[in-house]
Amino acid sequence: MHRTFKPILPTHNKLLQQRWDNAYYEEHRRRLASAAPTIDSKTPRTYMHLHMKLKRLQADEERLATVERDNRILLGKMSTIMKKQGVIDNQNSYEYKSLNREKRLRELLVVAKENEQIAKRISNKKPLYDHEQWDRDWVANQQYMDQIAAYPKDWWKPENQSRSLSANVKGRSKSASYSSRSQVTSGTKRSESKASRKSKASGSRELQRNRK
Repeated sequence: MHRTFKPILPTHNKLLQQRWDNAYYEEHRRRLASAAPTIDSKTPRTYMHLHMKLKRLQADEERLATVERDNRILLGKMSTIMKKQGVIDNQNSYEYKSLNREKRLRELLVVAKENEQIAKRISNKKPLYDHEQWDRDWVANQQYMDQIAAYPKDWWKPENQSRSLSANVKGRSKSASYSSRSQVTSGTKRSESKASRKSKASGSRELQRNRK
């Protein structure tokens, strides 16, 4: 009983229904096998220019060609050096030439001529101030200052202090003698003036008596 066909839907003939279901299932399987997928799950296409960069290869070849050319030039130079027994040709016959050299020379000549003229005018110009007269005036002013000063010049120095003390002592002695002399002379002058007054008074009295 378990091997008998059991249709899903009710049918009047199980044998025909079984054949029909098998035919539908085979058709379904065939359609599934021939069905195209909606999502492309294949490997992506490979492009040659992405894997092989021709520009980089060309640049590498050019660089290698430049290196080879430089190597050949260096090898030729080394071979010439070896043939010439180490002679080095380092002479440079180029002469430096300035485009405005003549103009700068003319400007220098003009400046030198102007400086010479200025120096000549300065040397020929007479001075407005006489420094010798200034020296003479300064000496005279120093003498005037020494004459009116209360203390002698450089009195604070030790060698001048001893001199000033001796000069002060001599001045005091002279002033004392002069004061004593002046007192004596003043006393004699006073006595003489009193005697002259008395003589004048007696003479005037005698004249008055004679007139009477």
